[in-house]
Amino acid sequence: MTQRILFVCLGNICRSPAAEGVVRAQMPEVATDSAGTSGWHVGDPPYGPMQKAAIRRGVNLSDLRARAFVAQDFHDFDLIIAMDAENIANIEALRPADNTTPVQLFTHYADGPETEVPDPYYTRDFEGALDLIERCAAGLKDQLRRQ
Repeated sequence: MTQRILFVCLGNICRSPAAEGVVRAQMPEVATDSAGTSGWHVGDPPYGPMQKAAIRRGVNLSDLRARAFVAQDFHDFDLIIAMDAENIANIEALRPADNTTPVQLFTHYADGPETEVPDPYYTRDFEGALDLIERCAAGLKDQLRRQ
């Protein structure tokens, strides 16, 4: 069965589409999507500077469009991966009472001191965010292969 993974950040224009793109490139056998806990950017493509940083690494995000996280996502995905603790709180607020879909921080899959993926929309560090996202994706890939 194909693993279905949803990546979630605040606006779904930087971190979560980058994570989706990186994982899609590294693990084409995994079904991926991304969403935001806010509806600010619904329908928008990923943020231009993030697209440029990703394309320099061979990851094309141009086909992605922002959407809002919804309660149905708990039923549609096997794993939900959030970029920071605030995203987890917002995700969990929508969890259906009977649902057990795991929700993890993306940094759970990377070695290192980071507990969250910093938002490059505010930090302006798109390369640093992608470095961490690639490390997290590699750890996720290792874990999925061990299952």
